[in-house]
Amino acid sequence: MSISGHVASVMAQNGRSILGMILKNLIKSLKPRQIQGNLIGTDYFGNKYYEIPANPSIGKRKPSRWFEPHEKDNFEQEMPAEWESWLRGRRDTPPLEEEIMKNVAIMNLKKANAAELERKNQHELHGLLEREKKGLESFPAYKEYSSSEPRKPQRS
Repeated sequence: MSISGHVASVMAQNGRSILGMILKNLIKSLKPRQIQGNLIGTDYFGNKYYEIPANPSIGKRKPSRWFEPHEKDNFEQEMPAEWESWLRGRRDTPPLEEEIMKNVAIMNLKKANAAELERKNQHELHGLLEREKKGLESFPAYKEYSSSEPRKPQRS
């Protein structure tokens, strides 16, 4: 008996034949697959987020995730960071509405605080500019380096 015949007889004994595996894979490939995604959620910009879950039985280890922008063909518009991390696979579960609203409230508070600081700094800067000295008075004066007599230039 040849080596190839021996391999074929061993595979037949184990219930595995190459022809059977090819036929089984062909039938699997002809089965319909999920093309449309499941709507997972929407954000406050109006973007819709979809997912086709992973299916390891057909060799798909990761879910497919995408979004439809509110304005068609405008894929550069804003998107909440929570949804972006879900799309990129950095988080497994989609963000909850409460989580997004909490983060939006924190973002608005930070914007208000930044505007208040900017207004305060502008007011202080305006006061400093009014008191600015001109000419020689604008140079710093240090007591330890100053004398009561004006300094005479040295000649060499």
